[in-house]
Amino acid sequence: MMRTDAVDRLPVRTVLPELRAALEGPGTAVLSAAPGTAKTTLVPLALAGLLGDGAPPRRVVVAEPRRIAARAAARRMAWLLGERTGESVGYAVRGERVIGPHTRVEVVTTGVLMQRVQRDQELAGVDAVVLDECHERHLDADTVAAFLLDVRAALRPELRLVAASATTDTAGWAELLGGAPVLTAGGAAHPVDVVWAPPGTPVRPPHGMRVDPALLAHVAAVVRRALDERDGDVLCFLPGVGEIGRVAGLLGGPPGIEVLQVHGRAPAAVQDAALKGGTDRRVVLATSVAESSLTVPGVRIVVDSGLAREPRTDHARGLTALATVRASRASAGQRAGRAGREAPGAVYRCWAEAEHARLPRFAAPEIRVADLTEFALQAASWGDPGATGLALLDAPPAGALAAAQEVLRALGAVGEGGRATERGARMARIGVHPRLARALLDGAREVGVRRAAEIVAVLSEEPPRAYGDDLTAAWRAARRGGDASGDGYPARWRREADRLSSAARSAQRESGTGRGKGHAASEREGGGGAGEPRAGSGDDRAAGLVAALAFPERLARDRGDGTYLMLSGTGAEAAEGSALRGTPWLAVAVADRPLARAHARVRLAAPVDEDTARRAAAALHGTAEEVGWSAGDVVARRVERLGAVELAARPLSRPAPELLRSALLSGLRQEGLGLLHWTRESRELRMRLAFLHHLSAEREDGGSGVYGDDGYARVPHGSPGARVPDGPPRVRVPDGSPSAGDVPGAGAGPVPAHGEWPDVSDEALLRRAGEWLEPELGRARRRADLGRIDAGACLRRLLPWASGEAARLDELAPERLVVPSGSRVRVDYADPRQPVLAVKLQEMFGLARTPVIAGVPVLVHLLSPAGRPAAVTADLASFWREGYRAVRAELRGRYPKHPWPEDPTYAEPTRHTNTRARR
Repeated sequence: MMRTDAVDRLPVRTVLPELRAALEGPGTAVLSAAPGTAKTTLVPLALAGLLGDGAPPRRVVVAEPRRIAARAAARRMAWLLGERTGESVGYAVRGERVIGPHTRVEVVTTGVLMQRVQRDQELAGVDAVVLDECHERHLDADTVAAFLLDVRAALRPELRLVAASATTDTAGWAELLGGAPVLTAGGAAHPVDVVWAPPGTPVRPPHGMRVDPALLAHVAAVVRRALDERDGDVLCFLPGVGEIGRVAGLLGGPPGIEVLQVHGRAPAAVQDAALKGGTDRRVVLATSVAESSLTVPGVRIVVDSGLAREPRTDHARGLTALATVRASRASAGQRAGRAGREAPGAVYRCWAEAEHARLPRFAAPEIRVADLTEFALQAASWGDPGATGLALLDAPPAGALAAAQEVLRALGAVGEGGRATERGARMARIGVHPRLARALLDGAREVGVRRAAEIVAVLSEEPPRAYGDDLTAAWRAARRGGDASGDGYPARWRREADRLSSAARSAQRESGTGRGKGHAASEREGGGGAGEPRAGSGDDRAAGLVAALAFPERLARDRGDGTYLMLSGTGAEAAEGSALRGTPWLAVAVADRPLARAHARVRLAAPVDEDTARRAAAALHGTAEEVGWSAGDVVARRVERLGAVELAARPLSRPAPELLRSALLSGLRQEGLGLLHWTRESRELRMRLAFLHHLSAEREDGGSGVYGDDGYARVPHGSPGARVPDGPPRVRVPDGSPSAGDVPGAGAGPVPAHGEWPDVSDEALLRRAGEWLEPELGRARRRADLGRIDAGACLRRLLPWASGEAARLDELAPERLVVPSGSRVRVDYADPRQPVLAVKLQEMFGLARTPVIAGVPVLVHLLSPAGRPAAVTADLASFWREGYRAVRAELRGRYPKHPWPEDPTYAEPTRHTNTRARR
């Protein structure tokens, strides 16, 4: 008999008339209802006509994101009707189905619904679908919503669709559902006090799966504090099963208090105990499953660790794992609301109030961060490989989708154009990740259906840590039924193995293959790697083969130093003391990358031999000519590889010219252009070209660097050895001025456009290697040949010969300047902003103006008779007036044989001593 009193008290009842009207009109609606309003349990009953209010009978499917939520919702609805599950209300989750002939409300997981839609796109006999907890943005939920919208648009316009959300983030869903009305159900929530309870000492932020033990100790202390300060049961949110176990251990067994652990792996009895309430006071330690999918009675206090778990995929290393992250503000609000479901309550937040505003508003949608291989296969099977026509709130990231499609091609699941092959369609119907589906289908022909199914069942849900890191040992433990963690794993494993056995046999019947036909069938379908079954195959070989078929790029070979190299190129190592250490080859099923570790950590693996590795990863096998730069020279080999693992190599006598050229360029990039033959003249030519290129660029940019906006040349202040602190720090250089002062040979005239004088930086020269190093580079075969290439002669190929400007090189950037003494002094262009002229002071007597090259005043280093720096100036006139006296006073006594006139501006320039000058 229906529990009418309970039904009448449910807050969501007030919006049922509006919801029915919306579904009779446009056929879609978005329902926003806070946790505890009974949207999950009452709305499906109302839509199915099971409330006895005259509504027509209909068949309703409710999609929940988790198995635990699907079971709990079905049981609660059956309780409201006064029935048992399997009568008017039933449920179906992977490996378990409780549905009778008269069932009108089916509660299923989103994964089960997706399989059903793929098999029967019309959803024959279903009148309405409720997508519950759609705000959580699980990938399956987003995908099945897109499929259902396709069904409504093309096949079943009368199919009613409700998106139910426990947050106010409904605008996106309303738009996605074609402008569906948004209905809000007010809750019966009571006030919730917020208590900020940050740790007293700093804790390390989460990284990967790791949570600082100090934070978990603090959470346990906050739970004890809350028990002392307030009445009622405590619901404590933690990120995962491991953290729940550790906090339970820290709490111990407080007298008169029952500690329950609720998560997706918890046994049904524990889940039922948490959802039914009890006589003793309780502490319920739960994952995010209790945020909105479950209602735990008796809770008055919530302790929130502030952490959650999200999927992450490292496409570069081929590793997929869950990551611990800070919970979003929306999630924190959901959790806090659980304390006010039945009476006023309190939430203890284990972080500071100032941190709260910095938390993300919502959790990241799974489609942005998860492995998309399964999504890509579902989209390909739906007929939309690129997912471009699917109605999704967020488009899949292009890189992640491309990586997923590449995996599917390697598995033979998709063909040309990305469409699902027959093999891919069978893989999609199995209901596991495509990698595991491949392992099941190909492994069944190698080791038998049951064995393959049992191993894949172990891989589909990581076994308890107590089972160890040896896949074969974990498989045997599950067979024995040893429930080391007390979470019911063996029973779940056996149900999944049964389901997979049935799926594998169905797939074999569809394909017409069975044991003994594996190799040929796999090759025909592109599966890449099944051979004839071997008599007497043992558990070790079977586990290794199936794991290798599932994750061929994670096959790893021992490097001899305790570490392994995966075919993907990622380093890995087994734990200290593991029986796996030292095994020549491993098929790694589960690995992660711990904080501050150079290698991935092997969490679950099985030994294999090289022959098995070669067959399982046949698509990664290849022989190629490898010519590269190693240990300072060209190395040319013919190499046989399995992915990144080198199996064999021998010298290559006649490598392809293009490979040699690429290797030599790699050497130049690694070790620099100094590998070429650089004479003094060629180095100076490069510096002269760098000066002209820089000068042209500065003038194009409007006068920065040496030149100011007023047309004056800037003289760097604080130049080394400068002896002219006073006087104007600049010299006017009129545009297009002739040579500077009385010095013949100084560059003059405007500099050509920037693009005409080449960029001779290392990066630019390597980029244009084909323009200036050929044909010499094409003839080189080793390092020594590079050392014979005349870099200067090659550089001249880059000069602007076509425009004729190359002929002006010596005019614009001369190698030498003729100074007043008649000497031809070499110009130093090491600083492309300003040339330097280092000359003995006596040779510059009589020169009043600073030399100019291409319009840039030269920085003059005036030297003593011994060739040591005496002064640095870019303004000779100022130096003769103000700085010369101090230099003369200091050096005249030290060099008495050389002229030191009182007025150098009228003195005779000389490079000789007084005596020789008089001859």
